Amino acid sequence: MKRGFYTIMAAQFFSSLADQALFVAAVELLRLAGAAEWQRAALVPIFAIFYVALAPLVGAFADALPKGKVMFISNAIKAVGCVAMLFGGHPLLAYAIVGLGAAAYSPAKYGILTELLPASQLVKANGWIEGLTIASIILGIVLGGQLVGHALSSHLLAFDFPVIDTGIDTPPEAAITVLIAVYALAAWFNTRIPHTGVEMRPLRANPQHGLLRNLLGLLPDFWRCNERLWKDKLGQISLATTTLFWGASGNLKYIVLPWAAVALGYGTTQASALTGVLAVGTAVGAVVASARMRLDIATRVIPLGVAMGLLVVCMNFVGNVWVAIPFLMLLGGLGGFVVVPMNARLQHRGHNLMGAGRSIAVQNFNEQACILLLGAFYSACTWFGLSAYGAISAFGLVVAGVMVLIQLWYWRTLRRYPREVIQLLRIARTDKHH
Repeated sequence: MKRGFYTIMAAQFFSSLADQALFVAAVELLRLAGAAEWQRAALVPIFAIFYVALAPLVGAFADALPKGKVMFISNAIKAVGCVAMLFGGHPLLAYAIVGLGAAAYSPAKYGILTELLPASQLVKANGWIEGLTIASIILGIVLGGQLVGHALSSHLLAFDFPVIDTGIDTPPEAAITVLIAVYALAAWFNTRIPHTGVEMRPLRANPQHGLLRNLLGLLPDFWRCNERLWKDKLGQISLATTTLFWGASGNLKYIVLPWAAVALGYGTTQASALTGVLAVGTAVGAVVASARMRLDIATRVIPLGVAMGLLVVCMNFVGNVWVAIPFLMLLGGLGGFVVVPMNARLQHRGHNLMGAGRSIAVQNFNEQACILLLGAFYSACTWFGLSAYGAISAFGLVVAGVMVLIQLWYWRTLRRYPREVIQLLRIARTDKHH
């Protein structure tokens, strides 16, 4: 791997670490404020709003500037969201601002891989990035749980400044203060990311038009890119699979919290550790997939996605922590093994069809829209009075059912367009060696 790849990994690790820890702090902040259960569940979809709303802009923005600079700006936006949450902003609104930074960050984070590395290293690079991201999720959720726990928060709250009243009086507020520093560290690594030498694609802005009109002018290009990826015989299946996976896994990080509360009697700190166990499994699955899978055989993992959805339903039958730990490891491992080869092939096709930044923005739009839909579905289940067990069952059945439809879709495409699909697979296999 090139040297700059490791700087990207460090920047991604600390930024993602802070994202996940902040999620736990926001959940605890809402809990202490007596917010309804649906508001805590809404943290997941609210984070995804700007991924969807600004998808036409962020992809073009990532292609218009050096991606290290884009990542720096994005981390600064996340820090603003932290400050807003710390000084009285509603946690849902403040977390949406952090989501804005994450939406701008993602096309640059993944897009720079296709600029920096050859196609032969994309699956391996994705395995490392996904593995490290999952590691940051593990540590971030555990860190967030510890920061809001009594043992660590009591020490943080004991710090005091002469004369100055900081107004930081609760464990979540102390946690958020620490996380602002973590975002600053990630931003420093962003400044060390090398320029890849790839030609920038400037935003097409007309100085005679207003800002809104220029932004609306990006919509046709984005929708053409979106349509092109959905119509591509390889891109469509990869996009559908990664969309569903991230929609499911994005909501599972919250679903584990109420499940652990009713099944095991855990509080936020203990339950967040179990979310970390789920992420450990995903990391292991991602690393195994990076070593064993290739771009041209990626669709073989689709049945594992069906199994993942059914395992979510089986969570309801787990009531012992010593069963829960290996169970969550298995659930996460299946997800990690599914997403890495599909993600790599999607990046490869998207880079060839429309450019890295635009491709990742299309991918993010669809994946975050799925997070919104599945998050809204789960929140609605709790809003209408379903227990945690009932909402989890409905969620898992939806995931498994949609993955079955994706498998049927791929078989239908293979039957109707065998020559085209085989030719594209040969191209992917050939590119693997260059």
